[in-house]
Parts: sequence; C-alpha cells; structure tokens
Amino acid sequence: MARTDDGIALAAPPSTARRLTAAFALTAVGLQVAYPLAAGAARTRLTVGIVVAFAAAIAAHAIGSRGWRLGGAALAAVAGIGFAAEAAGVHLGVPFGHYAYGAGLGPRLAGVPLVVVLAWTMLAWPAALVARRLACHPAARVAVGAWALAAWDLYLDPQLVAAGGWRWRNPEPHLPGVPDVPLTNYAGWLLVATLVSAALQWLLRDDPDPPDHAESADLAPIALYLWTWIGSAVALAAFLDRPGAAAWGAVGMGLVAVPLLRRLR
Repeated sequence: MARTDDGIALAAPPSTARRLTAAFALTAVGLQVAYPLAAGAARTRLTVGIVVAFAAAIAAHAIGSRGWRLGGAALAAVAGIGFAAEAAGVHLGVPFGHYAYGAGLGPRLAGVPLVVVLAWTMLAWPAALVARRLACHPAARVAVGAWALAAWDLYLDPQLVAAGGWRWRNPEPHLPGVPDVPLTNYAGWLLVATLVSAALQWLLRDDPDPPDHAESADLAPIALYLWTWIGSAVALAAFLDRPGAAAWGAVGMGLVAVPLLRRLR
C-alpha cells in the first residue's frame, strides 16, 4: 500500500490515483471540446463542469503523487489565496479592478462563486510542475510558475466575460483586440499568481528534481497545461470569435509552453 510522506497509508494506491486523474482529465477535455458547440445556459453549465472535472483531475494527481500532507496542503494553499483575492476583488476592487459576477456560476461564499475558487486550483498545480521542469533556482521557479499561471488568464477572462460569467465596471485601458478586460485585471492576476507560485514552490522545496524527459508521474498535469495552451487558442480563434484573446494567450502561454515542449523532447 502506498504511503504519504508522513507515513500514513493513502486511501487509494498510486495506480488508482492515476486512473482517477486520467478519467477526470479526459472528462474535462471532452467538455472543453463540446463548449464551443453549446450556447446560453448550456454553455454556463459546461463551464462549471469543465472546472470541476479539471480541478478533480488535479486534486487526484496532487494527492496521489505527493500524499495527503503535501498534495492537500498545496490544494488548500491555492484555494485559500485564490478565494481571498476574489473576495477582495468583488468587495474592494483590488487587485483586479471592479467587476461583478453574473448569474449561473453556482453557490457563492462571501460573494465569490465556489467554482471560481476551483478554477485557481485547476491550473496552479500544473504551472508549478512546469516551472520545476524549466528552472532550477527557487526564485526562478517562482517567477516561471507565476507567469505560467497568469498567462492563462489571457484566454480565460475574455472567454468568460463574453459568456456572461462576469463583467467589468470600466474595462479601460485594455489590450488591443480584447476590449472587455482591463489591464488592471492582468496585473492583479500576475500578483496573485506570484503568491500562489511562491507557496507551491515552498511546499515542493524538498521534492526531487524532475527528469529532463517526458517519462514521469507528472506527465498528466503537464499534458493538461499544454492542452490548455493549444485548445484555448483554437477555440477562441475558430469558434468563439475572440481572435485577439487567442493571439495574446497563444503568445503568453507559449513563452512557457514552447520551451517546455523542447525540454520534453
């Protein structure tokens, strides 16, 4: 039976955790493929389903590969920081600027939809593992992980604003081709992503350095990161009529994804 780093037996052996990770990941990818084909309330339900399935895959991997102590602490840290940032954003307008959530994102706590908290966990863990592949020094890993996570929002916010997930009081100034999202949002994301990245790299400080090739227990979350980079660009450009967001996201995440692909080769 597998054991955690504190000697406590895991509830599920590593093979079960891998199967759960794969099952949830494939579910998330399938829902993402269906997303552009839906509209209205169905698209909102798919959004929630995608986040839940993606976050479940990440939770299964984090706990299955690192144990309840480290994996659970990582998930809790990301969720806590993400929730605090979103609550401050909703009520105070910092660090993202003033915005308001639309209806349909499910239950809320302190005005923050819980699915939004899960959204922080779904890519923060893959971003941290990607950073460990690309950098050796702890400070460099924090910086790469922060960018890897924050760049995702170049896709996320334009897509969800267009779908009615939230809206900005004043989306000025903004990136060329992305008129609905202010620059303050991206600055806030980079700030919060840096805090998240620092927390995760500190928790992973004693983790063995990953190999330089693709064969490792972290292949699933790394593959999900690369899928997010490619799949989001295609969806926004070809199906969701957001070519500006597709271009910015492809470049932003590509600064991490392209070197990662080279490393994996």
